[in-house]
Amino acid sequence: MSGHSKWATIKHKKGALDAKRGKTFTRLIREITIAAKSGGGDPDGNPRLRTAVLAAKAENMPAENIKRAIQRGTGELEGVNYEEITFEGYGPGGVAVIVEVLTDNRNRSVSEIRHAFSKNGGNLGETGSVRFMFAKKGIIAIEKSAATEETLMDIVLEHGGEDLRDEGDVWEMISDPGSYENVSTAVKTAGIATTMNEVTMLASTYTKLEGSAGNQMIRLLEALEDFDDTQNVYSNFEMDAQQMEQVAG
Repeated sequence: MSGHSKWATIKHKKGALDAKRGKTFTRLIREITIAAKSGGGDPDGNPRLRTAVLAAKAENMPAENIKRAIQRGTGELEGVNYEEITFEGYGPGGVAVIVEVLTDNRNRSVSEIRHAFSKNGGNLGETGSVRFMFAKKGIIAIEKSAATEETLMDIVLEHGGEDLRDEGDVWEMISDPGSYENVSTAVKTAGIATTMNEVTMLASTYTKLEGSAGNQMIRLLEALEDFDDTQNVYSNFEMDAQQMEQVAG
């Protein structure tokens, strides 16, 4: 399993996402708003909005909150004007990092993201410097005790998924963004619990980190994720799960 997937799973297990539910809701609302602004307020005709609404529902966001976020995006309600910025850079050991930001203050975001990189053994790169290493995919991680390989493979094959990967303690169901909703709904309908369920960016190659470089990478991730304007952070690091848990603990 990639470091990104392990990190997401560890955060779920530790309840870190629940502890930051308010921040999670804020990020989801921003994504819904910008998706509605750029592609219209009808999820059926706006794939980005549909994915954002699905993610909000997965976090049990109230329907009224979702509705208001869409209305702010379409202009029916007054709202903040957000700008999308994508940063690309390198972490410890040359790990590729992508940071997606929605902000109402570009200068603040640029300063904060640059500071997070420089303080934690990384540096910002040029646009396009690492993006080519990643592809957008739906990923659903399921503990092996929750479902059999046969059951999950049937869901993948019947609902347009791409692959089912054996990643040690978990299965990872991979799909393209267009099929992600079908696969996710099928998993939910089957009553199968997940440890990770989102559209993310998966790397084509990974960089193994150990020791102090691994510790520094986790600190960089935490610094980037803690910034209020950050929507998503993607990276291509590999790291021992035990070390990752110790640093995160």
